[in-house]
Amino acid sequence: MNNTVIRIAPPATRGASAPDFAGHPGYNRMFVQGQLTLGIFLPLRFYAGDMSVMVGQADLVSEIDRLGFAAVWVRDVPLFDPSFGDAGQVFDPFTYLAYLAARTRRIALATGSAIFSLRHPIDLAKAASSIDQLSGGRLVMGIASGDRPVEFPAYGLQHSQRAERFAAAVDYFRQLLQGTAPTIASSLGHLDGAQLLPKPTSGKIPLLVTGTSRQSMQWLGEHADGWLTYQHATHTIAGPRQLAEKVSAWRSHIPDRGFRPHVTNEWIDLDENPDCPRTPLRGGYVLRTGRKGLIELLGEWRDAGVNHGALGIHLAQRPAQEIIQELGEEVLPLFPSHDGPLPLPQQW
Repeated sequence: MNNTVIRIAPPATRGASAPDFAGHPGYNRMFVQGQLTLGIFLPLRFYAGDMSVMVGQADLVSEIDRLGFAAVWVRDVPLFDPSFGDAGQVFDPFTYLAYLAARTRRIALATGSAIFSLRHPIDLAKAASSIDQLSGGRLVMGIASGDRPVEFPAYGLQHSQRAERFAAAVDYFRQLLQGTAPTIASSLGHLDGAQLLPKPTSGKIPLLVTGTSRQSMQWLGEHADGWLTYQHATHTIAGPRQLAEKVSAWRSHIPDRGFRPHVTNEWIDLDENPDCPRTPLRGGYVLRTGRKGLIELLGEWRDAGVNHGALGIHLAQRPAQEIIQELGEEVLPLFPSHDGPLPLPQQW
């Protein structure tokens, strides 16, 4: 680890599918073929029953935006299940992203991940399009079928039916964003003679499917605008190599073999010693490392075909502001965010 070699990335190239989101500021800040950008997962501190850990978080998100990170991610956990032991962001993701839209200017605002099998697609599309407009086109949506069984009966839904509801919700959501008065016949509802307002700034909102969301690899290749998968082991090269195989298998199912981005994440405990080796903690759930080991891992992800790495620091020992500053000054310049269309003016 002590002899980390930092390689200069090759020139960026965009793939055949990229023009679908050519006018989308958030997508283009995060994704270019062959390159890796960095994002930060919220919350910045672990919630253990005291809302005071959220105090000042928006100020730090403004600093994350100023430093030039590509994205900030909010988690979607409708109900706290003590058996999971993690309440996630606590705030509703759409409400909080609307608040952060007013506190930031360039950074992409991402959900990680919105539970499409629990909420109705009309409500999802209304919230998403509103945030996209309020932020000037910066919303990128990670979406999922849900992994907390306790939530489904609370919504009056069957956990066993989440795969079908997820696929139907994705289709319904996309139809709502198209045209002025779509006619939709779905198991989730029938629409005729009405339309969704507002529409997204660029006409589309990227949907990055999380895991398989209980869909086939062929479905993922045909329907996902991008793929978000959880990391394999990150303390050795074996994990990124396994991830490379997974990413390659997914991309083989993309019909035109054009570019679609892959995202992964890791919870890190960034040690103040830059030479601290990559060490798994909490059964591999957290990675302790110095910045040299982190840079090495990010390079391995990029070589594996990953286009964006989202880092969570809520379980780290050092103050969040220290970690953000070190990442911004020492790591981010090696994995810079991309130039692209500027967000529309936020003059609401």
